[in-house]
Amino acid sequence: MAKARAQYRCSECRHVTAKWFGRCPECGTWGTVDEVAALAAIGGMAQRGVTPSIPAVPITSIDPDRTRHYPTGVSELDRVLGGGLVPGSVSLLAGDPGVGKSTLLLEVAHRWATGGRRALYVSGEESAGQIRMRAGRTGCTHDEMYLAAESDLQAVLGHIDAVDPTLVIVDSVQTMTAGDADGVVGGVTQVRAVTSALTAAAKSTGVAMVLVGHVTKEGAIAGPRSLEHLVDVVLHFEGDRNTTLRMVRGVKNRFGAADEVGCFLMQDNGIESVADPSGLFLDQRASPVPGTAITVTLDGKRPLIGEIQALLTSPNHQGAPRRIVVSGMDQSRVAMITAVLHKRAGVPIGMLDIYLSTVGGMRLTDPSCDLAVAAAMSSAVVGRPLPATLVVFGEVGLAGDLRRVTGMERRLAEAARLGFTTAVVPAGCGTPPEGLRTIESGTVNDALRAILAVTAATAAPRPVLSAADEDGW
Repeated sequence: MAKARAQYRCSECRHVTAKWFGRCPECGTWGTVDEVAALAAIGGMAQRGVTPSIPAVPITSIDPDRTRHYPTGVSELDRVLGGGLVPGSVSLLAGDPGVGKSTLLLEVAHRWATGGRRALYVSGEESAGQIRMRAGRTGCTHDEMYLAAESDLQAVLGHIDAVDPTLVIVDSVQTMTAGDADGVVGGVTQVRAVTSALTAAAKSTGVAMVLVGHVTKEGAIAGPRSLEHLVDVVLHFEGDRNTTLRMVRGVKNRFGAADEVGCFLMQDNGIESVADPSGLFLDQRASPVPGTAITVTLDGKRPLIGEIQALLTSPNHQGAPRRIVVSGMDQSRVAMITAVLHKRAGVPIGMLDIYLSTVGGMRLTDPSCDLAVAAAMSSAVVGRPLPATLVVFGEVGLAGDLRRVTGMERRLAEAARLGFTTAVVPAGCGTPPEGLRTIESGTVNDALRAILAVTAATAAPRPVLSAADEDGW
């Protein structure tokens, strides 16, 4: 009988070759080609099945409580996780260095231990004294919190057997080493071997495990893409170290929704959940000023109130205008809205320097913010502040049309909850919630006229201007 030839497969693109390569010839990734068993039958003989160790059972006989969520005690993290951590699950939390991953997970371990459950925090990056000092500063100390400064995988598994926790935090997976795997620490082979072993331990013992992952300069999770496939939950911890705002964004979740967002504030004494973050993204002023507009954006499933500020300076006679300087938004999309305003709505901004920014470090990528950008720039041009009770949202097309966006009901409900009384929206938004009046518009020109009419009616007791009365900007 002929001997089966070895085969090699890339863990990234699943490309199969008959020869080993250090770099996959298909996707070009280094260190991802491994030997796999040949699957082809020899001599035309069919593969024979073996008796499984655990037989298949009817799906109705499986207890649904086996995937029950146990709250961590950190409300915003539980929101993203779908209610908490599931026994036997493996979650991956990735983020930039210094953003606060260790501080957040130390708070999770403390809340977990306060609830009468044992937690084990394993650190391969810091000493036990460093972690103890941070825990004392943030008030995260408890007798049921166990700490181990260890980077050897076998020693970590030994700690899990000795402590017998229900929650294990490994900070970070890139610093752990597996003695039976080749490669350098943090390399593709090592990271895959460590994650596979920790996942197997979580599944066999029923302990909930949270792994900390590094990110690349581009913001992607460092290591092989198979790392994200091995775990059950993938979370991204985002935030600017120059501000206190932090966000945990769900990317993958086998036990709940994968598009939830949790908001936090990083304080000197630890991290704090923010149940109602809309106030963080509004500028607190005694009275409205020209060049500002309020919108409602959807981050995942969560509606958030955002404020856009626009500053338009006088024409630059020294040469071409600087055009657009943007902070917190997509500059190419703002340039498109500027062109639509100039061509379709007749707003005279062709030779002005334009500066746009969001409030509170918020990044607005939702197309629903297009109308708010147009309203803020138009308000700056005419020098009239928009009413503080007005909210606008809608996507602007190149033809000057105003398009509907997703989650209209949730956006309007959030605006009504926060006390806004008027909303300028695309046509077909449906019945508004109680206390909120909607003005539907089909084009950006009609929307701007409606905004100007509401502004004029609020600022002075003169009749509301109609589209026929207002002749351009």
